[in-house]
Amino acid sequence: MFYYPKMRAVVVITCALATVVQCQKNNNFESGRNTIVHLFEWKWDDIAAECESFLGPMGYAGVQVSPPNENIVITSTTDRPWWERYQPVSYTLNTRSGDQDAFFSMVSRCKAVGVKIYVDAVFNHMAAVGGSGTSGNFCDPGNKSYPAVPYESSDFHESCTINNYNDADNVRNCELGELKDLDQSNEDVRGKIVDFLNNCVSLGVAGFRVDAAKHMWPADLEIIYGRVNDIAEGGRPFFYQEVVDLGGEAVSKNEYTSFGTVLEFKFAAELGNAFRGNNALKYLKNWGPDWGLLESGDAVVFIDNHDNQRSGSDIILTYKYPKPYKMAIAFMLAHPYGTTSIMSSYAFDSHDQGPPADNGNIVGPGINSDGTCTNGWVCEHRWRQIYNMVGFRNAVDGTEVTDWWDNDDNQIAFGRGDKGFIVFTLSGDINESIQTSLAAGTYCDVISGDLQFDGCSGKSVIVDDSGRAAISLSSGEDDGVIAIHVNAKYN
Repeated sequence: MFYYPKMRAVVVITCALATVVQCQKNNNFESGRNTIVHLFEWKWDDIAAECESFLGPMGYAGVQVSPPNENIVITSTTDRPWWERYQPVSYTLNTRSGDQDAFFSMVSRCKAVGVKIYVDAVFNHMAAVGGSGTSGNFCDPGNKSYPAVPYESSDFHESCTINNYNDADNVRNCELGELKDLDQSNEDVRGKIVDFLNNCVSLGVAGFRVDAAKHMWPADLEIIYGRVNDIAEGGRPFFYQEVVDLGGEAVSKNEYTSFGTVLEFKFAAELGNAFRGNNALKYLKNWGPDWGLLESGDAVVFIDNHDNQRSGSDIILTYKYPKPYKMAIAFMLAHPYGTTSIMSSYAFDSHDQGPPADNGNIVGPGINSDGTCTNGWVCEHRWRQIYNMVGFRNAVDGTEVTDWWDNDDNQIAFGRGDKGFIVFTLSGDINESIQTSLAAGTYCDVISGDLQFDGCSGKSVIVDDSGRAAISLSSGEDDGVIAIHVNAKYN
């Protein structure tokens, strides 16, 4: 969801055997790949290069890109804020990330290495700020005039302010921070939104993150999604919808699951709380719907995103708390629940701060010799502890949680059948022989290092003939996790 500053306060279903709306829950990943990485505010050319040099080789399945359509240019500050991307002027594909040709090139290059592109689609509203957009088109929000689409006042709900989240009409028919609220029940509006989404599909995208879905009526969204064309590979686009639902409000995430998946915000809140030490890890044994989460096939999950990492919450984990953040991501990627998503950030000190830039133009990330990023980019997806867990998730695909172990507190371990095993400690040392379902042998811990031709660059774990793993892990180490899997078996 986008907050205007004045208001700041996987289950894959075979489409041949399922209905169209069920197929919109198919994430369209290529076999043997997992996880969408949100390359927030990256340029299209840089994303294409990252697909080829890193994301493809490391087994990532997709990239969520920032909104690709024309947005208002905010010139009131020297640092153009990130949120201008969430203030549409038109559906022309031209932003400071690149134009439509660059977008098409990126999609094609990424697909060639097995990485799909997912568009952050903003069509709940149009810009609250008037003036010129990134493609040179003008808008006049005061008169609800967006001639480049075109939209006029009759295409919008009557102006009112969202001020009561216990009133679904107020949440869905009024304006989010003065952003002009489109009426998706209007056939003219529906047609223009569908045209925009179909243009993206024609360029090869695999699906859409639907921004501010909570602020649109489910019946309208179901119609709009149903009119979008099939993707180039066949089958439906993947729809994952932003519905912030932590309980206690009029709008429920369950209203949106019959025709797409939903971003599960409760997942981030509960895991953030646990890995900050506020709830014992042992309780994660029944992680999933028993915690009030959606069914696994209905959920796209994450530890942080571009909104809540700026929220100031004392629960949400971000790159600014690296150890528990990496531990929570390791748990997310080790557990079979949901379609997983990773945030890839730039460093920021204030809520509105935009991406690294020179005279308003985005400065792309440079790459250090150790694979980490420069130029103000954090690039969490390039942290070894994260990309190696993407490899773990690929290795254990198709298995369920087995061999749960805990110390009745903040030390836990579990397996993924005979494919992998992971151990965590938030407090105290573990020196245990723990039962697994792995074959005997020596495994490289993919958190502390990698499998190399001559052994392990980090820790190694020996599994004996009975399947018991000799685990040594201290809570004082840089990472409170050990993870081993069959593709990191040394002998």
